[in-house]
Amino acid sequence: MGFDVKPKFVTFDMNGTLIQFRINDAIREVLGDRLPAEVAAEFLQTCKAYRIDECLGEYKPFEQIVGRSMERSMRRFGLEYREGDARAVHDRIPTWGPYPGVTAALRRLAEAYPLVIVTNSDDAHAERLAANLQAPFELVISAEQMGVYKPRLRAFEDMLDKLGAAPEEIVHVSASPMYDLRPAAVMGIEHKVYVDRGFEHDESWLGYERITDIADLPVLFGLPRP
Repeated sequence: MGFDVKPKFVTFDMNGTLIQFRINDAIREVLGDRLPAEVAAEFLQTCKAYRIDECLGEYKPFEQIVGRSMERSMRRFGLEYREGDARAVHDRIPTWGPYPGVTAALRRLAEAYPLVIVTNSDDAHAERLAANLQAPFELVISAEQMGVYKPRLRAFEDMLDKLGAAPEEIVHVSASPMYDLRPAAVMGIEHKVYVDRGFEHDESWLGYERITDIADLPVLFGLPRP
């Protein structure tokens, strides 16, 4: 297990990979009694599916991604959507912090490689969430800067252009095969790490290294655990 190449950059998805992306908790809090317990799990899965669908279109601010996905889901379930719901969920996002062990692992890896974030967040949230990680990053690339969201292939094209790097010079790290590892594979990024956080299925055919403990990430690069 590990890489036998020295990458030019190690690139990361942020929300759900490094940051505990608690959007389901936020939606539950904002909707309160409007979300019946008996449909909550299915409703939240539907919201996720609609967020992915909204990300596949033309760029719009992430608050609108949240709002449109909630509104479509609530219409489908016959629930009351209120103006301000999306803003209330969206405003909670920059308060979220990293998973345990993330900061130490990033700092260890940064001793040897420049780290880059490629995130579906807007500029303001990307900066605040990256700061919450308390680790050094060479660059934070937001969806707002790219004008597109992952899993659009153009997001990865833009990342490579901004870094001035070829696909073989990158190791990309994500907890999402759907948003990141599939399109990365299509773009020819051979070296990938799947941080299995349990919310997506393992897709080993994509040819990544799979870890369940972020402390193992530096080990893939021949560095000691933090």
